[in-house]
Amino acid sequence: MTLELVRDFLGWCGVLNIGMLLFWWLFFVFGHDLMYRMHGRWFKLSVEKFDAVHYQGILFFKAGIFLFVIVPYLALRIVG
Repeated sequence: MTLELVRDFLGWCGVLNIGMLLFWWLFFVFGHDLMYRMHGRWFKLSVEKFDAVHYQGILFFKAGIFLFVIVPYLALRIVG
């Protein structure tokens, strides 16, 4: 496995993960009521708790993307 292949892999992982994060955020912002009704069937959550859970999930996902994909990608760009 070459350095260029790993770098390209991490680059595409970053693009796809940021796209998923953007989709989640857009769906949360513009489809909040639909999401709350859908999840309300399975879980008994208040609106405030629902918002907090999704906000934390978005933050953890974003931190994971930067920590495990973007930073290694940038390091490989610097090295190679």
